[in-house]
Amino acid sequence: MVDFAKSDALNRLPKQFFADLVVKTNAEIAKGYDVINLGQGNPDQPTPPHIVKSLQNAAANPLYHKYSPFRGYDFLKEAVATFYKREYDVDLDPKTEVAILFGSKTGLVEIGECLLNSGDTVLMPDPGYPDYLSGFALANLTMEKMPLREENAFLPDYGSMSESLLDKAKLMFLNYPNNPTAATAPADFFEETVNVAERHNICVLHDFAYGALGFDGQKPRSFLQTPGAKEVGIETYTMSKTYNMAGWRVGFALGNKSVIEAIELFQDHYFVSLFGGIQEASATALLSSQDCVRELVQRYESRRNAFFDAAHKIGWNAVPSKGSFFGWLPVPEGYTSESFFEYVLEKAHVVLAPGVGFGTSGENYVRIGLLSEPERLAEAVERIGQLHLFD
Repeated sequence: MVDFAKSDALNRLPKQFFADLVVKTNAEIAKGYDVINLGQGNPDQPTPPHIVKSLQNAAANPLYHKYSPFRGYDFLKEAVATFYKREYDVDLDPKTEVAILFGSKTGLVEIGECLLNSGDTVLMPDPGYPDYLSGFALANLTMEKMPLREENAFLPDYGSMSESLLDKAKLMFLNYPNNPTAATAPADFFEETVNVAERHNICVLHDFAYGALGFDGQKPRSFLQTPGAKEVGIETYTMSKTYNMAGWRVGFALGNKSVIEAIELFQDHYFVSLFGGIQEASATALLSSQDCVRELVQRYESRRNAFFDAAHKIGWNAVPSKGSFFGWLPVPEGYTSESFFEYVLEKAHVVLAPGVGFGTSGENYVRIGLLSEPERLAEAVERIGQLHLFD
């Protein structure tokens, strides 16, 4: 058998940092330990029944057994526009300002190839979602980091960036509510972002995957609510977190017409859109009662409260999450994020995600997922407390 070499593009792909952590976690489980896994980022609740029922009914429609329109059904794009107007008072033209994605990750990975050329510069938050790097590698882009520091509320500090860097940059990634830091972004930060993007001709991509998940009565802001946002960029949204539809792979890109057209043109050559039944069920989710979303937010907030209340009792102090279904906490003195992960896994049988896996600025932190019930989260903290690392 001939062993064919991989392309240069595939060889540029980053190594999967968390693959090794999965191996270590599974090794502990294989030993028979009751492992509490707080390192995951996969919604743990089922898709609401009315959305499932919509798919079941739509699956019998012979229309959907044929190829879908290349750029998706108009009814789903119109539902997205209605959703954004209702939730954020943002006006979108369904025909020119909405693109349907195979999950928002697809848009995040493909946008570099849609807009940039080999060697062009992109700005990435550090720490940030690791799969951003995959798109940069495939498009052979030059990546410059924007450190997210606690003293700046985990927002990029544009004032610390040189004019030459901003002039060189052609694309900027943002993500609020943020993975992994669980921070949210205020209106004035997005206003500053639009001003920076306009001055330096930078396209902004705001990853709004956790847009529905804000706590303490605070609704996360859409970047597109900012005056001028559609002039300088787009926002990606996903059904995965809002409606527990992670496995359905439905997302959207919204905003700047030229960017949306580039994405749709790119996808014309890769896909024939999503199965029509999934598109109909997604429209049902967006247009029907949002009680299931409100209940989900309450569930995550109660989990957040249980975890951070327990953490503070053992002296593990951190700012409670403002959004997303994650928590971002410092490691104790004398540990790196990886050594803390390994020690807690071995001694307490609790899995944490080392912050360094999200970028160098994530060192000295760990991310936890609020994807277990409150009692289980409190038990995980209690186990860690018995190690007396925060006394």
